[in-house]
Amino acid sequence: MPEGHSIHRLAARHRALFAGRVVAVDSPQGRFEAGAALIDGRRLVDTEAYGKHLLHHFEGERTLHIHLGLYGKFADGEGSLPVPVGQLRMRMADARHWLELRGPTACEVLDPGLVAVLRARLGQDPLRDDADPRAVYPRVAASSKPIFALLMDQTIVAGCGLIFANEVLFRAGLAPTMPGRSVTLRCWDELWDDLRGLMKEGVVRGRIDTVHTAHTPESMRRAPRVDRHGGEVYVYRRTGQPCLVCGTPIVRGPLAGRNLYWCPTCQASQAG
Repeated sequence: MPEGHSIHRLAARHRALFAGRVVAVDSPQGRFEAGAALIDGRRLVDTEAYGKHLLHHFEGERTLHIHLGLYGKFADGEGSLPVPVGQLRMRMADARHWLELRGPTACEVLDPGLVAVLRARLGQDPLRDDADPRAVYPRVAASSKPIFALLMDQTIVAGCGLIFANEVLFRAGLAPTMPGRSVTLRCWDELWDDLRGLMKEGVVRGRIDTVHTAHTPESMRRAPRVDRHGGEVYVYRRTGQPCLVCGTPIVRGPLAGRNLYWCPTCQASQAG
């Protein structure tokens, strides 16, 4: 599933393509036909990302809400719309550009009240300038759940996914199983700042890089990481490989229904 930085990149891309322009919207497969009719021929005012949710705001207080989930993906291009191929949930176009959406978990048109409901159920997004990490800290400090699970909880940290959660905990030297109630406010602030920095870098680069300069392939004279997700990381999908800091083999295990990766030596701390 795309992490928050990818959704913010999409919001910026779609804003550049269509903001301020009247667009045509349809649903070749028919599953979004009624929703498309509500925004077809309207002006796209702006786009935004909130966590893993993409919002297209149209004139007339109508908002297209998209959550890509595991299988959703966009494609776009210049010129006339291509002939539909396969299961296209939605198409958007003007005279200059087109956009195609396939396989999303959610593709719906919301009124302002439902947009407010969506925002209310989400946590704080590190990539948004209006985020307040201390607003959700009381939930972290009162929880017995592992800090890894709390970072993955979209009602606490909106947009943080599997890679960022694993990597930010390694960089902090914290055991991912440490309960939230052991995380001090100072530790939470430091985690948040590092996560925000990593995610912002992801927006710029279009991939997730988490290693410090001293641990890049060039500095360590090692081969670059080969993985479909790209990017240089410390623990994610590096099971059995030596830790880039101490050499201990990276371990993998299930937690909160997801794959957890950590270094038993560098992340021995249970107190934050």
